[in-house]
Amino acid sequence: MHNNKQTKFDLSYLEMAQVWAKNSYCKRKQVGALIVKDRMIISDGYNGTPSGFENVCEDETGATKAYVLHAEANAITKVAKSGNSSEGSTLYVTASPCLECAKLIIQAGIKRVVYHEDYRITDGIDLLRRAGIEVQQL
Repeated sequence: MHNNKQTKFDLSYLEMAQVWAKNSYCKRKQVGALIVKDRMIISDGYNGTPSGFENVCEDETGATKAYVLHAEANAITKVAKSGNSSEGSTLYVTASPCLECAKLIIQAGIKRVVYHEDYRITDGIDLLRRAGIEVQQL
């Protein structure tokens, strides 16, 4: 499906997303995302609280706060603010997208999603495939 050169680039971008995930303040899970178009990184994101909020993702019980943004949502909203277009781009993310992020990915015109590990719920991946988006786990 993809040549070795593409796979090499995919692995490199995925590795960069894993490094980016380390910027997250979340204790339960750190997730990183990159949006790449024409071999250029046009956006990046990691999971965390919205701008202006304290950088604490979990409540006293250890549960993730409801308003924490996922890495994909942060990368997509960041590209929207930048004036770049994500139409036809590839999203590299360290964990497979959830259903909410899958909806954003579809609406952002992202055509391909490459991820590292499966999220426990696969409905996001199922929706992406239904929308005709190429999904690949590496």
